[in-house]
Amino acid sequence: MAAPEPRRRSSSRSRGSDGDSTSSRRRSGKGNAGWAIRSAVGQLQELLGRAPESVSAVKPTETGWEADVEVLELERVPETTSVMATYRVTLDEEGDLVGYERKRRYTRGQIDRRG
Repeated sequence: MAAPEPRRRSSSRSRGSDGDSTSSRRRSGKGNAGWAIRSAVGQLQELLGRAPESVSAVKPTETGWEADVEVLELERVPETTSVMATYRVTLDEEGDLVGYERKRRYTRGQIDRRG
């Protein structure tokens, strides 16, 4: 007796009222902001060889997601003098990293005084 074949999800995305597929993408488990953050952090860690410490921004784009990820670049004592960096990570709709760049370097104890 053959085992039942598992159900397969449809590969087509349902479209929102404005014809945009992002509304259904954000509701599903794969493709929501949490999923995008985990994907960005994991892939950036693999490339840099350093574990990101936090995500300071995430937003959907026309072609996927963008996230700003904070990474410890140089550990110092005291910790407030450690060098941190903010990386902008760009993901496509499938969650694959398509680009990243370092946007800013700063000491951990530095307060952001930008308006």
